[in-house]
Amino acid sequence: MSKYLLLVLFIWGIPSTFFRSKFRKIVYQTDDWKINIKPIFIKELKGLFLNIFPENIEYIKVRNQYRLYLSVYLLLFIIYILIK
Repeated sequence: MSKYLLLVLFIWGIPSTFFRSKFRKIVYQTDDWKINIKPIFIKELKGLFLNIFPENIEYIKVRNQYRLYLSVYLLLFIIYILIK
């Protein structure tokens, strides 16, 4: 069972680069591809847990999608840890 859950975790992790890239580009207000490899986390975390651009509908939509994605990822990881 844990092998299958590990596989699900791996597969679920694949789109993380897409979600994170889209979210970071909005938070840091850039289209530069280098934002994906920079280890900047403070503003990203504020953007994830707070509402730093309340008037930006795209930001709110992407933030909520990213939150949902990360919540499912966390839930799968907790289940994996508990089963193992």
